[in-house]
Amino acid sequence: MPTSLEPALFDQVEEGLKDVIDPELGVNIVDLGLVYDLAWDDENDALIISMTLTSAGCPLTDVIEEQVSQSLDGIVERFRINWVWMPPWGPERITDDGRDMMRAIGFSI
Repeated sequence: MPTSLEPALFDQVEEGLKDVIDPELGVNIVDLGLVYDLAWDDENDALIISMTLTSAGCPLTDVIEEQVSQSLDGIVERFRINWVWMPPWGPERITDDGRDMMRAIGFSI
């Protein structure tokens, strides 16, 4: 059964995931609000990342999974992405920093 991450590990993982850039929008997955939950799977000794994409038909899941793997290298040995579609992602999930980044690259949000 998954458990909460310790605060220090949560912060490390979240910082690492900020290096993962959504290929379509050019903003990191944390500030876009794509990461719904971070938990620890004690049984498999692995991080579980519950996240979504801006659209369910996004063909770039492999790219994002590879970026996640690179961003977590040295932070956790194993992880699993749990792709979730409910609740659906919407622009209201974007952080203030994410909105600033999107404006900087030309989005009107």
